[in-house]
Amino acid sequence: MNSPPTAAFEPHPTTGPDAPAAARLLASWYATGRPAVLTDHLRRHGPPPVTATPGDRTAMPLVEAVEAAGLTGRGGAAFPTAGKLRAVAERRGRAVVVVNAMESEPASRKDQFLLAVAPHLVLDGAVLAATAVGSDTVHVCLPRTRTAQYRQLGAALDERRRAHLDPVRLRLHALPPAYVSSESTALVRWLNGGPARPRGSPPRAHERGIDRRPTLVHNAETLAHLALIARHGPGWFRQIGPPDEPGTMLVTVSGAVAAPQVLEVALGTPLATVLDRVAERTQPLLAVLVGGFAGTWLPVEHLRVPLTRRDLAPLGAAPGAGVLVALAQPACGLTETARILAYLAAHGARQCGPCRFGLPAVAQDFTALAAGRADPDLLSRLRRRVGLLPGRGACRHPDGAARLAASALRTFADDVDHHLARGACRAARRPTRIDVPPATPPETWR
Repeated sequence: MNSPPTAAFEPHPTTGPDAPAAARLLASWYATGRPAVLTDHLRRHGPPPVTATPGDRTAMPLVEAVEAAGLTGRGGAAFPTAGKLRAVAERRGRAVVVVNAMESEPASRKDQFLLAVAPHLVLDGAVLAATAVGSDTVHVCLPRTRTAQYRQLGAALDERRRAHLDPVRLRLHALPPAYVSSESTALVRWLNGGPARPRGSPPRAHERGIDRRPTLVHNAETLAHLALIARHGPGWFRQIGPPDEPGTMLVTVSGAVAAPQVLEVALGTPLATVLDRVAERTQPLLAVLVGGFAGTWLPVEHLRVPLTRRDLAPLGAAPGAGVLVALAQPACGLTETARILAYLAAHGARQCGPCRFGLPAVAQDFTALAAGRADPDLLSRLRRRVGLLPGRGACRHPDGAARLAASALRTFADDVDHHLARGACRAARRPTRIDVPPATPPETWR
């Protein structure tokens, strides 16, 4: 996506009583329909409260405020944000902060869209995090394919420098656009002069990261939420969402919808309600992919489940980075999954056996199953190989691929039986429905 904001993933600007009640991060966009330059941002939000006066509602130290708010990471892992802040703040030495805006998940556009329409909210959060952990530098990381957004963010940084807004240095970087290059240790490794491949062994980033300094890596959306908590307090943040998973999150909805969109929704919203906001489907849904290419296929009977980790966990699913891909009838879920697995296999870091051998073997078996070319041992071999992937890789990439494959075998069990007994189903011969990048390895890791 080279020109922000991209129309294909654009929420419709809505003013007045029809604007979404949950809008916080996208409130300015919904109100005006245009990206917020620095003057717009300051007019709406005021200056970032880097220092707080006694008695002010932002006087609570930031780490404590974020902990009281219950903010968790919006990049996929959902780790408590305050825990990461505290782990870095308590280390000796000058810290470093990294904004992870890589968003290498092909089905996600939420960070790209947020940076396109509200860049200063993300940058505010990064600067506030830096002051909280004792950092003098913020690194903002984007994939180098997003050239227009790189220029836009560069202009936003120039605006802030001219306004003398930030007490820390902000630096913008363009990294290789590989799937696993958005992993936090891959960012640290690249910023240290190495390849943008994940690092599976200690030390961890908060212990010794960039230049051997304690390093905080946060997702772009997480930092935008942090900026609002610093301004409005934890009580305000908790006004939306369930008590144990408060707040809003950005969700990218694509597939069998009227138009792919980025939505801001309250956590706890049923999946069906989110999908209905971008509906106008002509065919009934078959299944929904929750969490992206490393996520979980859920059949339609589970669409009333709330969008929370607690409610999705019994189904083997999680909100992840906020991705919903709707698959409508007639379609072959096995064919779509085989294409995704081929892409994931091509984009492994190839630093361990599961990435070098396991993922390609699973992808090949799944491709044969989808094409109806199953040998008598295929299904048992595929299940065994999928079961061997989790927990054995140098990073979590094989785990996500295994989760996707296992969920497809469950959700599309009738198709599995058909493909094994009678060859590929009729839907497998139809055009594919999900946009999957070519299954070609990254050109470079540096």
